[in-house]
Amino acid sequence: MSRSPSLPERPRLDLDPDMTPDERLAALREHFVDIVRVNEQLTEQLESARGRQQDLTSQVDQLERENETLKTSSLYIATAEEMLDDGVVVKQHGNNQEVLTEVSPSIREEMEAGDRVAINDSFSVKQILDPETDSRAQAMEVDGSPDVSYDDIGGLEEQIREVREAVEEPLINAEQFREIGIEPPSGVLLHGPPGTGKTMLAKAVANETDATFIKMAGSELVRKFIGEGARLVRDLFELASERQPAIIFIDEIDAIAAKRTESKTSGDAEVQRTMMQLLSEMDGFDDRGEIRIIAATNRFDMLDRAILRPGRFDRLIEVPNPNHEGRERILEIHTQEMSLADSVDLGAFAKETDGLSGAELASLATEAGMFAIRDGRTTVEQRDFHEALEKISQDEETGSGPVAFA
Repeated sequence: MSRSPSLPERPRLDLDPDMTPDERLAALREHFVDIVRVNEQLTEQLESARGRQQDLTSQVDQLERENETLKTSSLYIATAEEMLDDGVVVKQHGNNQEVLTEVSPSIREEMEAGDRVAINDSFSVKQILDPETDSRAQAMEVDGSPDVSYDDIGGLEEQIREVREAVEEPLINAEQFREIGIEPPSGVLLHGPPGTGKTMLAKAVANETDATFIKMAGSELVRKFIGEGARLVRDLFELASERQPAIIFIDEIDAIAAKRTESKTSGDAEVQRTMMQLLSEMDGFDDRGEIRIIAATNRFDMLDRAILRPGRFDRLIEVPNPNHEGRERILEIHTQEMSLADSVDLGAFAKETDGLSGAELASLATEAGMFAIRDGRTTVEQRDFHEALEKISQDEETGSGPVAFA
């Protein structure tokens, strides 16, 4: 510990009786100056002492809190499984041990079966915890509606009509369904090649209905540890229930809903557990209010029959590569902001793009603009589209073509 500074020496006044009045006055003035100097030193030492006192007080408070923490027993997370007359059955997380324990009347009044609670070493319930929602599910929520409308989708008029009937109409005209006496389709499955506009369809529906759009990939549900995938599915539907009206869009659903095999590996077993949780959530979907589910896959042939039965996905909508009219409309959408030469004929060029998806056509329009920029021009000509198509064809042959998005 640092030593406290010594106090300044107190000034002394020695007056000689033989001093003249002027000498006495000078001595008094000098003594006054010494007193002022000592007072300033004492004031500085007092301020320094007060600062050290505050530091020591803070250290004492911290030590007291740490001491109190060390003396307090740890609390453990558990779930209230069942409410009985003589207590509550709780299951401790981690070891799944079930115990019948007591709970104070004030806590019991607010507690319900299924609540998360904190218990001590004696399994006594100390407090009720907030409902748990997986942070990964929270991260999937999209604030606001996606900035995609039906006008941004070309060549899918029939698919748009079917999706609107199955998803949009029940959210907007729920009363009409009740008056007719039918339940709306519980789910819509979009299937087709990559890049055909399945994700854009889901986003457009969410935009038109002002619903919260929650997007996730099926591969995100494949987890390393037992029970994590099922828990994420459960939390995802709970999040949608809190944010309704909401649309859940599950992309690449084949990652967790593929046909079941006889494989005994722990990984396959965990994927199947996740799928069973998804099936369970979808079976209870009619009671979830203004929530609709849309899924998409590029591998329809891989899906398990259980997820395709009526009551889970009532609408199976194929989203194929666009025909000639669809390709022309897609090119018009993706070139409407571009400066095109008067000689550009998108209808004629669309005939040359048979087999391309919507995503590939969008990439083609961008590539055509790049060719115009390389030539130092401000307008895109017909030859730019032909050169872009040739480049994309060459890239596909070498395996470095544009990535098509579902």
